[in-house]
Amino acid sequence: MSRTRATLALGLAAAGALTLGAASATASPLPLSAAAGSTTVTPAGHAFKATLSGKATLKAGSVTVTCSVSVSTGTVPAAPGNHNPAGPVSSPISAPTYSSCTSSMPGVTPTVTTSGDWKVSMQNGTPTTATMTVPTGGLVVKTTGLATCTVVTAPTAAASVPGSWTNGAPPSLAFTNASVPVKVTGGFGCPTSATSSTFNAVYTVANTTDPAQQITVAP
Repeated sequence: MSRTRATLALGLAAAGALTLGAASATASPLPLSAAAGSTTVTPAGHAFKATLSGKATLKAGSVTVTCSVSVSTGTVPAAPGNHNPAGPVSSPISAPTYSSCTSSMPGVTPTVTTSGDWKVSMQNGTPTTATMTVPTGGLVVKTTGLATCTVVTAPTAAASVPGSWTNGAPPSLAFTNASVPVKVTGGFGCPTSATSSTFNAVYTVANTTDPAQQITVAP
């Protein structure tokens, strides 16, 4: 699946968007305990849509991009796959789209293409964690204008983007200073020394199979 229009910093993901960490070159999920607890995501088999709430900020090197539109969709695994007695529950998601973005670099227009198999994994706990997986080369950003750059996320291997999940009406999925490795190429003005991109965003999650029921993560 391919999507276009997003951001130089994504290069993320959000969103992610979805659509990422400030200092590390390799992103990793939030650490789980040696004996991870059970996780159940309900309702089993229901489809969901994650929509950006507010704005997503994305940064690679000295360049920051702010996006106001990001969407991704997915489906909770059917029973019994929606329960894991000792670990997270994973769901495939569509490659997040990002649009209505502005760049901190004047005269630069970014476009992004996302592809490959993305997923999100939920682990019940305190807090409940959410890890988004970006496939190898799953997001490519190209810029035109005063700087012609190419940014490839997860350039050598799939990357895990750590976040958190909060049950509610609606529930939310948040990424705070989440990091994904990147490779930047291009000429003058391109942040070629950047090896990671930082992502901040909050998504609300709606049950599109039955809007009266909330997607919930529990033991």
